[in-house]
Amino acid sequence: MLTKEGCEKRRKRLWERVPKTIGQLLIADPRHVYYLTNFLVSPIGFSAGERGLLLLERDAGATLLCDNFSRISSLTTPYVENEIIEPWYDHKHSVQNRDHALFQAVEKIFRRLKPNGFLFEGEWLPVECLGFLPKNAFEEEISLGDLLRDLRREKQPDEIELIKKCIRAGEAGHRRARELIQPGKTELEIYLEVQHASLAEAGIPGIVYGDFRRLNGQQPSAGGLPTTDKLEETDLFVLDFSVMLHGYRGDFTNTYALGNPSAKQREMEKACLAAIKAGEEVLKAGVPANEVYRAVSNPLEEAGFGPLVHHAGHGIGLAHPEYPILVPENNDPLRTGDVITIEPGIYLDGVGGMRFEHNFLLTEDGCERLTNHRLGLTF
Repeated sequence: MLTKEGCEKRRKRLWERVPKTIGQLLIADPRHVYYLTNFLVSPIGFSAGERGLLLLERDAGATLLCDNFSRISSLTTPYVENEIIEPWYDHKHSVQNRDHALFQAVEKIFRRLKPNGFLFEGEWLPVECLGFLPKNAFEEEISLGDLLRDLRREKQPDEIELIKKCIRAGEAGHRRARELIQPGKTELEIYLEVQHASLAEAGIPGIVYGDFRRLNGQQPSAGGLPTTDKLEETDLFVLDFSVMLHGYRGDFTNTYALGNPSAKQREMEKACLAAIKAGEEVLKAGVPANEVYRAVSNPLEEAGFGPLVHHAGHGIGLAHPEYPILVPENNDPLRTGDVITIEPGIYLDGVGGMRFEHNFLLTEDGCERLTNHRLGLTF
């Protein structure tokens, strides 16, 4: 989970980026409420999909607003100075529209909102709440959502520890896959075993999602959740998945050959692994995203497979994907604190497809590779 120190530091960084004339912020994206307070309604509990709002005040700290069942469904203890918990269900009476309980909590802070110096996260705030906001708030040119997404790039130590926990769990899933993958197994069977191994390693409930698909000459590219299709001797199996724990995740890939890889498949594998190495060599703060893309794509082109047909990688953390995206037309510079994937792939009709991926943390000195799963077609 996130730490009190980390949440307080993120709130401090946010206030440093907001003009001094702004004294109150209303945060609405549940990821950002969590990012700043450690309050997260369990995505696999009975209140999944519900959320709270967060009022930040320069001189009065943080106030959490939510209904009573969302509060008890939180995965963690929120680090806030105040809470406004609106009753929704008491085991005795019928319930109202649950969203309206949240609106009533917002109404209770209405008189505290100042005519000047107020900013709200319009991308997520319900329209029904707008009547409670100061009228001048609609004229503010700053996008609070954009600002928070930008701040999220610089991962703090508690975030990095969560991502590393997700990655260790994912590595256990890959180890189990190596024991299990064989002709006759279904994609779903592999998914269930990978899920079990990953969450057993994590030691807490979580979510496992990604690409668990068989690839071959007739279907060189496929993604998404597993089907009941059975693997065959000539298939490749792409295992590109994330384990999400307390809102954060890693994202890394290997492709497995069920039989003996063909000569062409070995050429593809060699080019992809060279592409990861080439990308890692240029991965550091200040380098434009498209420069990393070119570094990853070059080994594929030099091997005769043409340019990389999708992104060379992307940010990862509270969302998937996050900034930055490693694509040809993006010249945004990388930053210290970015957690980034590098994931080259090649997909050929009549041959099959494959993708390999590692995760990296950009440091002041370069980058740290976070993932340690073994890459390669054979196992």
